[in-house]
Amino acid sequence: MMLFALFSGCLVFIEYVSSAPSIIEFRYAPPFNRLRFLAIFFTVFALSVIARGEVAPNAFTAFLHALGIIVGDAIDFPYSPVRLMVIMLPNNASAELVHQVRTASGLSYLISLITLVVFFFYLRILGWPARNGAFNVWVNLPLFDPTAGGDVMPRLQRDGRLNIALGFLMPFLIPAIIQMMSDLIDPIYLSDPKTMIWTISAWAFVPASMIMRGMAMTRVATLINENRRRAYAASRSAHAQQSRVSSTA
Repeated sequence: MMLFALFSGCLVFIEYVSSAPSIIEFRYAPPFNRLRFLAIFFTVFALSVIARGEVAPNAFTAFLHALGIIVGDAIDFPYSPVRLMVIMLPNNASAELVHQVRTASGLSYLISLITLVVFFFYLRILGWPARNGAFNVWVNLPLFDPTAGGDVMPRLQRDGRLNIALGFLMPFLIPAIIQMMSDLIDPIYLSDPKTMIWTISAWAFVPASMIMRGMAMTRVATLINENRRRAYAASRSAHAQQSRVSSTA
């Protein structure tokens, strides 16, 4: 984990020091990446505090633990992502482990939902990314190949909708796939606090990040469509004005 964190830190440092990005998307369209960083930070931090409360409880750990219990119990209904995470556990899992997984899953899922709501507010109410000035599609989407064929706008809409669909399905599919493969491989060993923290954080963060990416790409496609309509309208208006001037002359 330390090596992975060091590699990720070096990658982000090199990306932001260089004049043009190569991997990180929406680098010049804040607060997209800031929201994702805060989401994974608060998820790992909250789950770490809850795990610390098992050995060194205090008022703050008790508060987060109670909040996780409330949210986990509220979301733990049949076929919900939290219920599927609990079902993923082996049959011999202790009641304490089931309780910990339900609490951590509920709290992490709540943080991911709050992140999506905040980004939706920036998107619809504050007009992201237009409020930050001119938006350069090719710089903010370095992994998107505009020369792959076809019009750019339908491809952005298709990729955005695909990311949103996969983001909604992943919290349901991942536990189900692990449960179906339990005869071939052992389920993830979640009784270890570090394993549980990072596994559940990734389970909640990756789908939310994909939904945010899909929402951003569909928004960019909408901006391109609006710019095209304004350009076409201005061109038709200029052409009509030129025709009136010519007929008057």
